[in-house]
Amino acid sequence: MKDTLFSSNLSFNSKGILYDFTKPIVMGILNATPDSFYEGSRVNNIDSAVKKGLSMLSEGATILDIGGYSSRPGATDISSAEEINRVVPVIEAIIVASPTAILSIDTFRANVAEAAIKAGAAIVNDISGGQIDPEILSVAGDHQCPYILMHMRGTPQTMIHENEYQHLLTDILTHLSQQVKRARAAGIKDIILDPGFGFSKNITQNFELLSKLDTLHLLELPLLVGI
Repeated sequence: MKDTLFSSNLSFNSKGILYDFTKPIVMGILNATPDSFYEGSRVNNIDSAVKKGLSMLSEGATILDIGGYSSRPGATDISSAEEINRVVPVIEAIIVASPTAILSIDTFRANVAEAAIKAGAAIVNDISGGQIDPEILSVAGDHQCPYILMHMRGTPQTMIHENEYQHLLTDILTHLSQQVKRARAAGIKDIILDPGFGFSKNITQNFELLSKLDTLHLLELPLLVGI
C-alpha cells in the first residue's frame, strides 16, 4: 500500500535534503502490526520489514512510513511501550540496511515519536493532527522534523461514528487551518496535510473529498493522499 505526496510547487526538508513536488513522491507503508486493515502493508518480523522496505525503495518510494498502532476502525488500543517496541527495532534495522532512507513514524503519541526520531526516523506522521497528544507538536518542532498533519475526529476506536459535517470541505479546511497554526506555534516549519480518507468519513464523503481535493490547496501546503 502506498500513499502519494503531491502539490504544485512546494517542498519539504528532510535530513538536509530539499524535496520538491514537481513530480509526485511515493510513500511506502510498513505496518509492524498484526491487525492493520491492509494485509499487504503488515510485516511480522524485522527481516521481512527490511526486505519489504528495501524493495519499496528500489521500486521508487522516496519515504517509508513505519507504523506500530493499527488505525483501522475499531482497532485495539495498545500501550505506548508496546508501540515503541514494535517500531524502533524496524527503524533501526532499515537505517542500517539503507542509511540514506527517509523514514516517517506513523504515530499520534509524543513519546513514540521521540523514540522513533532517536532511532532514525526523520518525519512525524500524525493521524490525529496533534489532537490526541498535543505534545507531539513540540517533539516535531524541537527536532525540526517535517510533520504530516491529518484530519480526523475522535480516535481510531470512535472515528467511525464521528462523520457528521455541516459542510464537509469547509469543516475540514477550518480544522486543518487551526491545527496548522498550532503546529507553527510549536516551531514546525515543514507541514504536509493529509485530508484523512476513511477517517471520520463514510464512502460518500470520501468520494466528495476526492472530487474536490484541489480545494485544499487554499492552505498552500503539500498534500499526502492515502486511498
